[in-house]
Amino acid sequence: MAYDFEAIKARVHDISYTPGTNALHHISPLLLQAQDLTATALGRLTALDNSTYTNIAGSRAGLELLASVVSSSSLAGTDLTHVVLTNPYEGAQFACYPADDESVRTVRHAEAIPQTNGHLDDAVHQLDLCAIGCNYLAHGITEDLATAQDHKPTPAQQTPGPALTPAQYGALTALNGGGHLYESATRGLGVTRVATDDGTRVSIATFQALDKRGLVTRDTSTSLATGQKITVTEQGQQALARPRPHAALSTAVATPPKAAVAQGVHR
Repeated sequence: MAYDFEAIKARVHDISYTPGTNALHHISPLLLQAQDLTATALGRLTALDNSTYTNIAGSRAGLELLASVVSSSSLAGTDLTHVVLTNPYEGAQFACYPADDESVRTVRHAEAIPQTNGHLDDAVHQLDLCAIGCNYLAHGITEDLATAQDHKPTPAQQTPGPALTPAQYGALTALNGGGHLYESATRGLGVTRVATDDGTRVSIATFQALDKRGLVTRDTSTSLATGQKITVTEQGQQALARPRPHAALSTAVATPPKAAVAQGVHR
């Protein structure tokens, strides 16, 4: 669209006209083209607003910039419409009015020219803003998409870690309902323990395994004596969204004692 706006801007800037019918013939196609570009820009804004681009950081600025292009394009069309309005027409007067002579016509044209040129200059300014906005938008979208691609997790990062054991899954479920990490002195030794709000027993080893994998975090701003609140992280929530693991069934087949085997051989 930037090229289209540049093209119509050049045509408006270089327009040569004579007030009256000649001016109308020159302005009409430019006005219709400006209106078409406004409709196109509005369609692009609608499509962009309904796309996945809106999920990318920085997309709001892009949408606002494209909205400004729609506005400037519409204003350019309005400026060209004002040219149509200020243009002096050559139709006959009412019967009770004398016909314009050449001197009156010359005065009317002379008064219209500065107004027309002012509207044309305003249209050129608005079309220039449209072209600049489109160029910035194209560059901005390219950068936004590249940044999003750079921050996209690699396949290795997307691969979930080792499956949780039934004990770990149960502990994570309990901690999701609330829990704290405490340290208390027993026989002069510091003993760290986990307390869940629902009373589920969670061993410190299980908690440490969850903590190491980034599935839980604790509030270190408070002391262990007071109790540090445990929170299930986003990764932990994703782990809970997966099916609950089941304890592995033992498939080992019991073997008879060697003595029994030996007796069977001797028999």
